[in-house]
Amino acid sequence: MDDRESAENWGNDLGSMPWVRGLDYMPDWLDALEAAAEVNAALVAAGLARGELWAVAGTDDEGRGVVRLRGTPAGARLVATVLRRGLAS
Repeated sequence: MDDRESAENWGNDLGSMPWVRGLDYMPDWLDALEAAAEVNAALVAAGLARGELWAVAGTDDEGRGVVRLRGTPAGARLVATVLRRGLAS
């Protein structure tokens, strides 16, 4: 399974908002999906389990791609710790 297929298995936000007729959401959403796959691969490489924190692709009200992080408070704290350590080195 490649990173993109992995991101698709994490879920997405395609159906969580109203869609406006005439806006082309797909190119930006696909870009967000690929970015979410990269983030999810990095999260797994950092040792997080899928249920702790994951990136989800979606679009905003204007059709732009967005990537949201979802997860548990413990997962968010673990990522914050990893980021702080990376910034300190």
